[in-house]
Amino acid sequence: MMVRTRFAPSPTGRLHLGHALAARVAWEWARRAADGVFLLRFEDIDATRVREEFYHGIEEDLEWLGLTWDGEPLRQSGRTAAYEAELAGLRARGLVYPCFCTRREIQEEWSRMAAAPHGPEGPLYPGTCRALTAEKREEMLVAGVPHSWRLDAHEAAALAGPLTFHDLRFGAIAVDPALLGDVVLARKDIGTAYHLAVVVDDAFQQITHVTRGQDLLPSTHVHRLLQELLGLPQPLYLHHPLLLDDEGKRLAKRHDALAIATLREAGMAPAEVLARTDALMRAVSAGGLV
Repeated sequence: MMVRTRFAPSPTGRLHLGHALAARVAWEWARRAADGVFLLRFEDIDATRVREEFYHGIEEDLEWLGLTWDGEPLRQSGRTAAYEAELAGLRARGLVYPCFCTRREIQEEWSRMAAAPHGPEGPLYPGTCRALTAEKREEMLVAGVPHSWRLDAHEAAALAGPLTFHDLRFGAIAVDPALLGDVVLARKDIGTAYHLAVVVDDAFQQITHVTRGQDLLPSTHVHRLLQELLGLPQPLYLHHPLLLDDEGKRLAKRHDALAIATLREAGMAPAEVLARTDALMRAVSAGGLV
């Protein structure tokens, strides 16, 4: 079976050990397959946080670790037209709606609710703008009121019907379209958002195996729904365990002491750094996953 994987960091900081694990899982899966392909994608749609030096720093870290990629890295910032085209199609089918709410207004709405609906990532959008009439929406759009575009999860689920996706750790999983509620597909400030961009780009790059941390497992419910709505192929998934800090929390870019560049400057060799991901790699390999 053809294997095409990808590692998709955001160039908003240097890589840390958690990134090394994620890149290693995708890299080893591709390299163990005949004619496997490992791609590098920069999720740089949020230009307010991106820095040019981080593109080069990420490439430097990967090359130093020996996790080399195939072809030229893809930058999402150069693919806005593709995201806009898919969003326009969803708008034409009535599957998304404009949301004019500010963060403060959403928080105030939650505070007025006896029990705000929750998902795995916290309170769900209360659906305020979903209830607006078509006339009111058009009036606000014409007036130029800033807005995002949200997926109408109920309408999308009704159209798509029952769906599943397969994860190599967790098996077949039934999609819950309401798990994350009416997620944002296009932000007010940048015209697209993670959920839409990642699905469109996985199809564009012909990714067959999506490997990422298990913290993103809930997002896959949205991604599988979007794949169905947009007529895109369904990849196989592997949501691997996460490297945690001493407090049991997921590593983040604030963990400068665990940054690849910091470890390299401290005199560690690439093999020593990768050895710190060995325990979780063995756990993944023990299940026959990579």
